Amino acid sequence: MGQVKIIPIVEGHGECEAIPILIRRIALDIFPDFVPQILYPIRIPASLLLKAGEIERAVVLASYKLNGNGGIFILLDGDFKDCCPAINGPELRARAQAARRNIPIFVVLAKMEYETWLLAAAESLRGKSGLPETLVSPLNPENIRGAKEWISDQMPEGQRYTETTDQPAFTELLDMTAARTNSESFDKCYRDIEKMLRELRVS
Repeated sequence: MGQVKIIPIVEGHGECEAIPILIRRIALDIFPDFVPQILYPIRIPASLLLKAGEIERAVVLASYKLNGNGGIFILLDGDFKDCCPAINGPELRARAQAARRNIPIFVVLAKMEYETWLLAAAESLRGKSGLPETLVSPLNPENIRGAKEWISDQMPEGQRYTETTDQPAFTELLDMTAARTNSESFDKCYRDIEKMLRELRVS
């Protein structure tokens, strides 16, 4: 059997670069002797993925890329209409798992968006991409709509947050302990990746 793999399914270009970094960091944090190969993510817009049959189709495609040896991690921003991560997350996971019952599959909805997790540990990003050395995380970051805009507002005039460059760079620096403390959805993400790693490690 070849090396164990994880393939993410995400909705944004930034996540394509950031999620492999995050999974590797968590793996090194938990099992330094077991870091699976992270395949390049499958990117599908949430508006499509939420439609009937589409998350199932994405899981089947991901399973072919895994070739029977790994897990699937699905991450979506939880800012779509009437979203409740505690309800929609398990529903989407049940649909995904039904498509391939022999593969570990986990689904996480970031509340409100991936960048909310960056806000939850903003102090760890001080000085990066022009962010001030005095940067402080906002209270209740998961209640903020427009986390990207919040980050841009902290940058020098004329500079804006860019998903494809800043998101992976910030993920490398993110204080995961602070993010877990200040964001329930990041804590769930961390715990789900840990569960997947434990399952794959003994498989």
